[in-house]
Amino acid sequence: MDKLNEECGVFGVYGHPQAPELIYYGLHALQHRGQESAGIVASDGESFTHHKGIGLVTEAFADNALSKLTGNKAIGHVRYTTAGDSRLENAQPLIFKYKHGNLALAHNGNLVNASQIRSYLERQGSIFQTTSDTEVIAHLIARSGYDQIEEAIKEALSMIKGAYALLIMTENKCIAALDPNGLRPLSIGKIGDDYVFSSETCAFDVTGAEYYREVEPGEMVIIDEDGLRSERFTPQTQQRSICSFEYIYFARPDSNLDGINVHTSRKRLGKQLAREFPVDADVVTGVPDSSISAAIGYAEESGIPYELGLIKNRYVGRTFIQPNQALRSQGVRMKLSAVRKVVEGKRVVMIDDSIVRGTTSGRIVKMLREAGATEVHVLISSPPVRNSCYYGIDTSTREELIASKKSVDDIRDYIEADTLTYLSVEGMIEAIGREDDNPNRGHCLACFTGKYPTEIYPDSLKPYEKV
Repeated sequence: MDKLNEECGVFGVYGHPQAPELIYYGLHALQHRGQESAGIVASDGESFTHHKGIGLVTEAFADNALSKLTGNKAIGHVRYTTAGDSRLENAQPLIFKYKHGNLALAHNGNLVNASQIRSYLERQGSIFQTTSDTEVIAHLIARSGYDQIEEAIKEALSMIKGAYALLIMTENKCIAALDPNGLRPLSIGKIGDDYVFSSETCAFDVTGAEYYREVEPGEMVIIDEDGLRSERFTPQTQQRSICSFEYIYFARPDSNLDGINVHTSRKRLGKQLAREFPVDADVVTGVPDSSISAAIGYAEESGIPYELGLIKNRYVGRTFIQPNQALRSQGVRMKLSAVRKVVEGKRVVMIDDSIVRGTTSGRIVKMLREAGATEVHVLISSPPVRNSCYYGIDTSTREELIASKKSVDDIRDYIEADTLTYLSVEGMIEAIGREDDNPNRGHCLACFTGKYPTEIYPDSLKPYEKV
């Protein structure tokens, strides 16, 4: 499917006797954030046990692998690969031995200056084992002159730029850190007196945790035998710039980001779309699954009935291989089907969350017409994506983004829709409803406006896989 892809999800537990099992279930809840590999590292206070594997969580932890992990502290990771192969050495958490013991790291995001730091470290004699920018952080920590791990981490974080929701574990500590712009989500929960960290709050529900609070931009949270404490690792106060697509597409509908429910915010996006672009039509449908909430919102605001005009085949796995070229060309049909009795003879409003290259949108429009739709009006619950993301989202190069080189009218002609409209940037910000005094209400809008919240280096995307 022609969609943006999130990089990964992280989950951590401190103090619970069943920490590895809780991580396993937490990673299940975060599976939508990465399907290429999964890993867990656990500590019993003296040593690490770990397991990593390629594939979904259930595939990576087949053959009773989970039972080999012991300890009351653990961190886990699910990963989506954006470049190169899904190689096991790049699966996280990454584990290192340094002068004070063992160190495990799990990272969601992308560092925009990883190439420069890595080149410097290699000239100084560092030997890298992976193509992951996360390894750069580990080398900076290991090279620090500070004996205290907290100070070593602070020094390392002062040198890196970009997006990172980071979990770090030693034998007896769990440390979480969020980049100064808060580009990625990271929350703290509690199970009794024990603490958990998660990329999304939906993982708290499945593990029995209660939401405690967000990790703040530029904050480092340390949990050890003395409890939880917080420190700042940057003296500068940065503007919050959480990725807008967390609300639009990436996060699960049952998650809350900064106190805002994702499903509710997507419904508001749909309502705002209906106010900005009313259409004379018979039925509203959404492209499953991420656009369903916005489609419901559009239908409620417009008064046009919502129907399941498109059905997703949930049994086409991520590794599904079409047996011949004829079937390969029908890839969208393997995942989506139009419900003829719903759309036949109808003027259809098709809600989607974004258009990246435009290929999938065109195929869905064609599918609806072949099922008997007399008109297909495509409405997008986000502004046009015209710029690449350097912070951990798998966007194409700018040249491959259809909105970077075609007007809205040209894209409409390309996908062969009767009409095509996008939500305005201002309407999107208002609909999501973040209460933030910062410019852009605390959103990163770079993929829409080209205005990035951090400095961007020319080779920010290469030669590393973003993890």
